[in-house]
Amino acid sequence: MAARSIASLTVSFGLVSIPVKLYSATQPRAGVSFNLIHAKCGSRLRQQYVCLKEDVVVEREDMVKGFEFAKDQYVTFTAEELKALEEEATGTVEITEFVPDEKIDPIYYDKAYFLAPDKGGAKPYALLTEGMRETGRCALARWAARGKQYLVQLRPVADGLMMQQLLYADEVRPMSEIEIQDSPVKDAELKLAVQLIEQISADEFNPKAYEDDVKKRIETAIEKKISGKEISVSPAAPSGKGGAQVIDLMEALRASLNKETPKRAQAERKPPKRAAAAATPAKPAKAKAARR
Repeated sequence: MAARSIASLTVSFGLVSIPVKLYSATQPRAGVSFNLIHAKCGSRLRQQYVCLKEDVVVEREDMVKGFEFAKDQYVTFTAEELKALEEEATGTVEITEFVPDEKIDPIYYDKAYFLAPDKGGAKPYALLTEGMRETGRCALARWAARGKQYLVQLRPVADGLMMQQLLYADEVRPMSEIEIQDSPVKDAELKLAVQLIEQISADEFNPKAYEDDVKKRIETAIEKKISGKEISVSPAAPSGKGGAQVIDLMEALRASLNKETPKRAQAERKPPKRAAAAATPAKPAKAKAARR
């Protein structure tokens, strides 16, 4: 089924305007969605909000949003006040600068979209795409939608342009917040580690080689229950106690290298030829003792 555009935008490139259509590049299917059900009668449950002070159910028309600036102290905002603070959507993706592709750390990547040229936009669309390919640069731009202002990256991909929504700097935690103990690496250890990496390496990423096994198990269980079958629940395996196991790093690396190669490599190997069964020589008949 052909993809359906979710919006019409204009990419502003200097004094050039490029009409484009926006498409969602992903369709997350990370898990199976469940409803909350009353175990006694099998009916769906409805969520309610209860006032902690008065212990009464509060309807939505009686709610306002509040920001806690101190313990149990809030400043409140009405829906109209929050609406006035939203960014007005203009339908324009305004390019602010071009930077080398490799200068944007993937940790900043958020939601991804495809851009396709709209009517009259094929020529400038192709020009911008090829220009970024030629220079090895991508574009940073601002985009306002749904009351928010987004930082986005435009980058050329195999067949066109992708618009990658980026996180702002204050949304990404610095690595310096994490304590990492400094530990020297020996040459022999590094050599074995490199051998192990090369042994299980591939030349490209094949996303179809990976599946969500948990999701598949849940879907299988759902189908069994729909058809009236019971599912068996295995007892949980006991969790390990204590800290991480202390191992000999060199021995672990050697053992890893000696392990059987992944299934991918197994499939590529030719099956060994079966040795022809050797004919079992017939046992010589016992000579009858000559009678005297």
